[in-house]
Amino acid sequence: MPKNTEEKKPKSKAKAGSYGAEQISVLEGLDPVRKRPGMYIGSTGTEGFHHLIWEVVDNSFDEAMAGHADLVRITLNEDGSVSVFDNGRGIPVDIHSKYKVSALELVMTKLHAGGKFGGEGSGYKISGGLHGVGVSVVNALSEWVEAEVERDGAKWEQRYEYGKPITKIKKVGASKKHGTTITFKPDGKIFSETIFDLKYILDHLRQQCYLTKGIRLLVIDERDKKQPISYGFYFEGGVKSYVKHLNSKKQRKHDNIFYIERQMDSVGVEVGIQYTDDYKETVMAFANNIYNPEGGMHVMGFRTALTRVLNNYARSKGYIKEKDDNLSGDDVREGLTAVISVKIPEPQFEGQTKAKLGNTEARTAVESLMNEVFAVYLEEHPKDAEAIIGKCVLAQRARAAARAARDTVIRKGALEGMTLPGKLADCSSKDPSDSELYIVEGDSAGGSAKQGRDREHQAILPLRGKILNVERARLDKMLANNEIKNLVIALGTGIGENLDMDKLRYHTVVIMTDADVDGSHIRTLLLTLFYRYFPELIEKGHIFVAQPPLYRIAKGKNVQYAYTEEEKDKIVAELLKLKEEPKKKGKKTEAEEEPEEVVEVTEEEAGEEVDEEKKKMSGISLQRYKGLGEMNPDQLWETTMAPDSRIMKQVTVMDATEADETFTILMGSEVAPRKKFIQTHAKKATVDV
Repeated sequence: MPKNTEEKKPKSKAKAGSYGAEQISVLEGLDPVRKRPGMYIGSTGTEGFHHLIWEVVDNSFDEAMAGHADLVRITLNEDGSVSVFDNGRGIPVDIHSKYKVSALELVMTKLHAGGKFGGEGSGYKISGGLHGVGVSVVNALSEWVEAEVERDGAKWEQRYEYGKPITKIKKVGASKKHGTTITFKPDGKIFSETIFDLKYILDHLRQQCYLTKGIRLLVIDERDKKQPISYGFYFEGGVKSYVKHLNSKKQRKHDNIFYIERQMDSVGVEVGIQYTDDYKETVMAFANNIYNPEGGMHVMGFRTALTRVLNNYARSKGYIKEKDDNLSGDDVREGLTAVISVKIPEPQFEGQTKAKLGNTEARTAVESLMNEVFAVYLEEHPKDAEAIIGKCVLAQRARAAARAARDTVIRKGALEGMTLPGKLADCSSKDPSDSELYIVEGDSAGGSAKQGRDREHQAILPLRGKILNVERARLDKMLANNEIKNLVIALGTGIGENLDMDKLRYHTVVIMTDADVDGSHIRTLLLTLFYRYFPELIEKGHIFVAQPPLYRIAKGKNVQYAYTEEEKDKIVAELLKLKEEPKKKGKKTEAEEEPEEVVEVTEEEAGEEVDEEKKKMSGISLQRYKGLGEMNPDQLWETTMAPDSRIMKQVTVMDATEADETFTILMGSEVAPRKKFIQTHAKKATVDV
């Protein structure tokens, strides 16, 4: 007989530890955004918190790029909310035939809903936001959102809370204006940061304003009602004005800025170029106003054309004669400041972060226009052309010298079996992710660090004196400096053209210098080296700055360390308070069991004048550390090197343009900008003399 083939129904309850249908969750509406906010805005820290503003503002700039708006206003309100207004067409408010809700509610509550998907018949031919998740993500991650739309002779409003509509869209009056205002308050339960940084906002929006010339942008800070602050941006020159801004603190090789703005087929191209006496290049690439830090096709087209045009001009004018003397891409990019902005209907970005543009038509458009127009510019501006070619030829010669110096370092290392620097006390571990390199100021501190370290995981490299300021030196001169050469060999990555970050020997690199003026200078020189020649170390979070204590405070067996003046005062006050408490009968206090160490606190030890309070501090030993070398190995380990108790600051770059400008001001050859910077920030500085 045939077997019973009746299918058994699955049980509704899965056994403990099993994985069945009941364990599958479906997030609907905006729930996935609240569940995994990092997938949509990158993080829930400072960058993600401010990214909410960028998402709303990007929509306003899309209206401007489409030619429908010329004013964007951002207001930071007293209650922690933000209002973004543009005088564009206004979000449509009519009922959508398929979803049976207003178009406004649709774009506010549905992911991937917007007017940027329909090609020629859509609401936008060019836009930055392509995924349709911008304003709906802001809605999902806010306590509340209020949308106001003015269009078609009326004013409309709707309110949302935690991504859900609380009221229906309603007409609240007549209006002859047109535009959209989105006001939102970020959800404090999601973000670790809850206060908007005005400077951070201004820096980002200034950049956007450069890229959309002719638009007026206002930023109003009304968080302090008594002293509201307002800023306005308007740049008629567009990308040309941006190049001028980037080079404002640099020594320029020629006065005229090469500028082109032209449409080629469906791609709009805007390029600005000017050379400086720097040894590095500054290239900012954008597609539909979105910054592409990894470049893409438009940058490839630009670089190809730049190298070809300059070589053709140099050969035609007799600057180079032999075929083998052609200028390389590195030669023509030294000292270059360029901004490349393309406007393209269907941009193809690599990933949600839009770091790299993949459209081949962008490469064709930029390359063709540069070949044609830049060649004409060089012919029409012979003095500028001579300055540019002279810079490139000099870079070519210096690069040859640098290559020889670098090869010497590599060859020397190879002949010696890749011997590490003699001063380097390496760690036993060969796993880079588990290894740390401490760059220490001076042999004295290096000796203490070598004795106090964890030999398994911590390597010590002492530096003798101050390293070369690499902001003012080429690679060949750098590699002639023993301290820099030792550091490059210790890192293992190579430098320049042979840089390979996969060969990094330590994933934690710690700068450990004295807490004085010289220590701060050495730290700045090292940071300049890392930022200019090893930027990936900073980008990937490998660089740290150690925070050694300023004071050792002891009373009997009670020893504490203070890392700031405020912390020192607090500890001393607590110890004095304990001393004044009455002794309990029948029990000897710690002070009675051990003879009290009475130390007179001098001006040198305290780092400040002795007042009446200090004279009462008998029994308290207060030691001011002037340098790391004054610390015993066990003290250095306990306070600065032990992973479970040390304090370290990770070095990050939030704004590459601002960081570049700051290093140029502080470490460059121009004195006037540095003098102005010092005068501006003098009151914030704390100098330990």
